[in-house]
Amino acid sequence: MKITLEKATIQDAPACAAILNSGRAFQREQGFAQWADDYPNLDSVLADIEAGNAHILKVDGQIAGYLYISFDGDPAYNHIKGAWRTQEPYAVIHRVALAEQYRGMGLSEAAFSLAEDFILSYGVRSVRIDTHHQNKRMQHVLAKNGFVLCGEVQMRDEPRLAFDKQF
Repeated sequence: MKITLEKATIQDAPACAAILNSGRAFQREQGFAQWADDYPNLDSVLADIEAGNAHILKVDGQIAGYLYISFDGDPAYNHIKGAWRTQEPYAVIHRVALAEQYRGMGLSEAAFSLAEDFILSYGVRSVRIDTHHQNKRMQHVLAKNGFVLCGEVQMRDEPRLAFDKQF
C-alpha cells in the first residue's frame, strides 16, 4: 500500500468536501458535534486550497483523507487554559478526516507521520491541534502519535482540548 500526503488542488475539492461531510456524520454517530452542520464545507476546502493549506492523504493514488496544515498559527491558541510545551514557530493541523472506506485501517499514524515530515521540511519542529472533549477517537489517535494534552482553548465559542507535539 503506497501512502502519500499531497497538496490538494481545485480538482480535489469535491472529494475533500465529501470526506469532511462524511466525517461530520461520523462525529454525530459517535455522539458529538465538533463540526457545525454547515462547516467545514466546500467553501472551506476551496479557501484552504487557495491558501495552500489543504492536503490530501492518498492510498494507492486514491484520496483517502483530508488535513488542513498551516504555518500561520491560530488566534484561538493565544489564549490557552494551561500551557503549550512548545514555542513559536509551530504548525497547526485542523479538519482531519478519513473517507469512510479507509477508517479502521490504521492510516492516522501514516497521516500524522507524513504531516510531520511535511512540517519539518519547512524547518518547523512543533505542531498544535485541538479536538472536542467527546472526540475520544481523536484523543486516542493524538496520544498514540505522540501529542500531549496541554490544556483547553476556545474554538467557535466552545471549549476544546489542546495538544502539541515537538519533533
